[in-house]
Amino acid sequence: MNDAFIYDHVRTPRGKGRASGALHEVTPIKLASQVLRQLHQRNQFDADAIDDVGFGIVMPIGEQGADLTRSALLDAGYGNSVPGYQLNRFCTSSLDTLNQGVASIMAGINSSFISGGVESMSRVAIGSDGGACYSDPQVLRDFPYMPNGVAADLMATLNSFTRHDIDTYAAQSQQRAAHAQAQGRFDKSLIEVLDVNGQVLLAKDEALRPTTTVESLTKLKPVFGGLGELGYDSIAKQRYPQLERIEHIHTSGNSSGIVDGASAVLVGSAEYGVINGLKPRARIRHFSQIASEPLLSLNGPIPATEKLLKAAKMTIADIDLFEINEAFAVVPLTYMQHFNLDDSIVNVNGGAIALGHPLGATGTMLVGTVLDELERQGLATAIVTLCAASGQATATLIERI
Repeated sequence: MNDAFIYDHVRTPRGKGRASGALHEVTPIKLASQVLRQLHQRNQFDADAIDDVGFGIVMPIGEQGADLTRSALLDAGYGNSVPGYQLNRFCTSSLDTLNQGVASIMAGINSSFISGGVESMSRVAIGSDGGACYSDPQVLRDFPYMPNGVAADLMATLNSFTRHDIDTYAAQSQQRAAHAQAQGRFDKSLIEVLDVNGQVLLAKDEALRPTTTVESLTKLKPVFGGLGELGYDSIAKQRYPQLERIEHIHTSGNSSGIVDGASAVLVGSAEYGVINGLKPRARIRHFSQIASEPLLSLNGPIPATEKLLKAAKMTIADIDLFEINEAFAVVPLTYMQHFNLDDSIVNVNGGAIALGHPLGATGTMLVGTVLDELERQGLATAIVTLCAASGQATATLIERI
């Protein structure tokens, strides 16, 4: 089996996912084509010889539909011969495209692959793609869909996390991200997003709130209790009868931010690097994907990591750094509790609570963030993992070269 290497990674800054956000005027195809173009310009590989390109897109409709990836490749000047596809497995989507590309290289089918994702949440709203899990009464009767916010509160209740616990974690995410930005820790992978006239729209992540404190977070009201009252709390208590009630403690301040953004990762075989004069930065050691309890839909990173470590014949102690997507504060808290991890090696530069979560792009953004951090600290191994709706998760293990 061939080794698969990461040669480079780029991402846009995350822009606030609203009409007043800096990236709102940029269409999804232009966000995607700008990261593709910059990835090529930085590395000067033979663009029209890339074997395949996969982009994660969680709302693949409207401006983000019709196989946006292929159109973005053409717009980025990759030539007529490079194929592209889009993938939706909710929040794990771009990490799954990376793993698919890696698998094709390991199997000897491809020698090069670009993985990534794009989500313009200010232009294509969450939930706008519809779906049976949201709207079909028969499906909802047999397999009730648990909204992620209610699932987060359910997970916190089951694991005895308090509002103070999750607000403390959220404030730390803001402080770490602000420090990382001030120290230039994101700069290695960041590109400037340009408007149609070539002027810079955004050069730094826009959604950070560096003055956030635990005290300021306590003033925010929980936002998912209303959904619970619609019947989801009752569904959860039927599955978990030991609970008297669900404590609704997640707010807009301890949940991931809605943002726009795109990312791309160049992966290839050892021979591909030699031919194109590229030096590998990391090797993909292993990856896994799982499905678990759909009502407790955010708990998947734990079994995904256990499956990954077993396949790689490693233990949790062999991993230097972790990037666990902060869909909600309770997700990394539960992960750290389960694996008895010190928080000094988890999301060391903050996460989606501070920076935002551009759904389809986040997975490969986290890969680039943790690779840059491995290089900065001189460390070796990292796991990137994200939960996804309906009880799914993906995990990837990288090793710095």
